[in-house]
Formats: sequence, C-alpha cells, structure tokens
Amino acid sequence: QFVFHTYTTGFTLVNGNGTTKSEEYSVQQKQVIFGLGAVSYAACVGAVPIFFMNRYTLKSPLTQLIVRKLLHAPLLGLMSAFTVAVVRSHEFENGIEVMDRNGQVVGISKKAGEKAVRETALSRAALFGTAFFLPAVFMYFVERAKFAKTQRALASMRMMMITGVLAGMLPVSLSIFPQCGEIKREDLEPEILSSTEETVFFYNRGI
Repeated sequence: QFVFHTYTTGFTLVNGNGTTKSEEYSVQQKQVIFGLGAVSYAACVGAVPIFFMNRYTLKSPLTQLIVRKLLHAPLLGLMSAFTVAVVRSHEFENGIEVMDRNGQVVGISKKAGEKAVRETALSRAALFGTAFFLPAVFMYFVERAKFAKTQRALASMRMMMITGVLAGMLPVSLSIFPQCGEIKREDLEPEILSSTEETVFFYNRGI
C-alpha cells in the first residue's frame, strides 16, 4: 500500500498543472509534505480491513471474500483520488491559468483549478478501482472452479489479469476527460470575465 501510493503520488506531483503559484511559500515543498501525509493516511486506510480481520480472527468465507477480494479495489480507487486531491490542493487554493481560443492566458482561476483536480481524481479512481476490482472478481470464479491447481498458477493468473486490465483501462481513464479542459464563461470568476468577451476558456488538466 505504501509503495503503491508513494509511486502514484510522485507521478501526480510531476504531472500536475504547471501554473506559477503564490510566492509566500515553496509550493513544491508544501506539495511534498502534503504528499507524505496523504500517502501515510492512504496506506493505513488500505491496511485497516486486513488488520481488523486478522486481529479479531474473522475467518469466515464471506469475510475473506469481502475484505481480501472485493473491498480492496474500491478503497484503492478512493484513496488514489484522495491523494490526487491533497497533493494538488494548491491548484484550487491559488488557481490555475485559463486561456482563450488563441492560447493567450486571460487570468488565474480557482474554479478551473477545482475542476481540473476533480476530473483528474475521478479518472485516477476509475483507473485503479477497475484495474483491481475486475481481476478480483475473475479470480474468485477461477478459484471456485479450481481451474488453477497451485498457488503459483493463481498468482501468475492474477498478475496477468491486473496487467491486462491496467493496459486496457489506462487509455480509457486518460480519455474520460480531455487533457485540455474547457470551462464556460459563467463558471469563471467575474474579475477574469471583465477583460475578455470569450464564451469558452481552456486549461491544462494535468495527468
């Protein structure tokens, strides 16, 4: 859990919106601190169900199915979205650049920053939630049918399934929302609208 969230959080740090932020503090330093906190929290939340199951010896087949196979995926998707929101919180606190159709920057918008972070968090949750949920369901039926005879065969099939679903879901998650996002005039701050007559504006969503 810790290694996984550390990697995805580092990826988020590198691939966020590049708008210059407030000079009152080091944004990069703040992002790193927030990232470490988000990673630690996400790893603990992901491990809590297994901890309680082992601590209170909840070993029934139904509990094993829910905790070890079904609950893991939605928790992972939720925590992936959480780490994105925390690490990129400066984007909706300080705003990101919005541009007109010609690529000219017309202002800094907190609402555009909020929209960019929300879209990225949702796409990340869809990617990892699906990539770990579908293989878990598939492997449940494989184990019930006793298709794989050894634990090594089961582990190999599980890894192949996760890799396959990740490969298929990656382009889907990236295309759910466009990289160059759009935001309508009525959704922006009045101070930005006073300087232009454009009706649609654009921003870099990040990955």
